[in-house]
Amino acid sequence: MSEFSAIPVFVEVVKQGGFSAAARSLGISKAAVSKRVLQLEANLGVRLLHRTTRKISLTEAGERYFVHARKALAAANEAEDAVTELQGEPRGVLRINVPMSFGRLQIAPMIPLFAERYPQLGIELVMDDRRVDLVEGGFDAAIRIGDLPDSSLIARKLTRCRILICASPAYITRYGQPASPQDLVNHHCITYSYAEDGSDWTLTGKGGTQRIAVTGKYKANNGEALIELAKGGLGIGRFPSFIAGPHLQNGDLVPLLKDYSVQEKFVYAVFPERAYLPAKVRVFLDFAVEYFGGENPRWDSEALCGYRF
Repeated sequence: MSEFSAIPVFVEVVKQGGFSAAARSLGISKAAVSKRVLQLEANLGVRLLHRTTRKISLTEAGERYFVHARKALAAANEAEDAVTELQGEPRGVLRINVPMSFGRLQIAPMIPLFAERYPQLGIELVMDDRRVDLVEGGFDAAIRIGDLPDSSLIARKLTRCRILICASPAYITRYGQPASPQDLVNHHCITYSYAEDGSDWTLTGKGGTQRIAVTGKYKANNGEALIELAKGGLGIGRFPSFIAGPHLQNGDLVPLLKDYSVQEKFVYAVFPERAYLPAKVRVFLDFAVEYFGGENPRWDSEALCGYRF
């Protein structure tokens, strides 16, 4: 029955694509990982992995074993969830994937307060603006902003994410301000690489909703990088208020088209569907809602230069 203890190691080797990466993920040595997989193959009497100096791949037997090993590991995790749900004090490590800017500006400052309330619980933040596979990445939950694609993940709305259109004083001095959404087609606009609607900006005002196809020479895959481009006078940007707020307050950016609202987005937590929501995930989500301030997040203050939400 020693094969059971090797299942998490084998699954991690396949997921990570190698022994070294699996060892780093599991926090053990590469030699220990290799030994466990070799023992597993010896006990089963089959080779599960093809090994070369550059990569590993599954044998036919390995492919079949991996399918059932993942199910067994998921069942074991579900059993653990069922037990830990009854615990008064959440324990273990909570592994969360978060967008880079939101993670740095909003989640990271929250963690010390969360840790004070739940001292037995560890946190691993993995910040990445790309959307990752939670199951493949071994994440308990992820923070997502904007529209959610159809998937098997469960979503919980955490707060609102308002979007602002801004430019630097230097840009306005040189090119002027757009008086209406349609004027944006004659301006240099900075766009976010990972947004599906990055070059299509939707604004709503008294005249109804308008969808504007914007253009520009500069784009980036990170919100804070976009802010720096805008502050440098390279164009008009569309930014979440949690990023833009401080720069509007200190005058580095100026709000534009304040009589129009940009299509609103929301901040969600997503997590794999499970029979039991782990206590560590539940308390984190509850704490996040409390910390952010619900429907009207704390970073949306009256100081945002006359915006009326």
